[in-house]
Amino acid sequence: MNKLSFKHFTKSLIVITILVNIYSENLVAQSKNPSPLNFPTPKNIDNMLFYIQRDPNTNTAIYAINYQENGKIDKSNPIKAYWIRYAEKGDKKDFSYIQRKFAYGIESKTLNNEEFELQFVSYKKLPLTLKKIDSDQKYHVFVSVNQKKIQVEKIFVRIEGGSFWLPNVKYAEVTGIDTSSNKTITERMLLK
Repeated sequence: MNKLSFKHFTKSLIVITILVNIYSENLVAQSKNPSPLNFPTPKNIDNMLFYIQRDPNTNTAIYAINYQENGKIDKSNPIKAYWIRYAEKGDKKDFSYIQRKFAYGIESKTLNNEEFELQFVSYKKLPLTLKKIDSDQKYHVFVSVNQKKIQVEKIFVRIEGGSFWLPNVKYAEVTGIDTSSNKTITERMLLK
């Protein structure tokens, strides 16, 4: 091998190595968040408890405490849920009847004066608890996933195909504060 071809070979090898490293870093990043979308984080939302984001678009379902005019929680309907339509200029919009009754709506049951059991209308296998905690005297939502009790901040739902009435939900990831360690964690659950 002459000097020129060896030099060319060495440069080519370096370029290939760099490209392989960049490509593998991108694969690792994608495996952590396989969605092709970059989701905005809702900010300055009054009384927000948690939010849901999912694949089809960046529109975000917000779940907030529903206070009455007197400042007390509405015990018959403790959660107010609606869209922030990021895909449409960030407008706030109520769920449609179908979304509220069959997909993103929440049903509640009073457990005691400051505690409620919540369930999504579309997935009743995941009971949530809304309760006021002593440390900050605010309401928070809690759920147990993979034997961990989590104060819920957000839920990501991975959807791959399916239809409007029957989306193919691959999994959901719950992100929040692990109540035993006080650290932020994300737990994945396969939905069946």
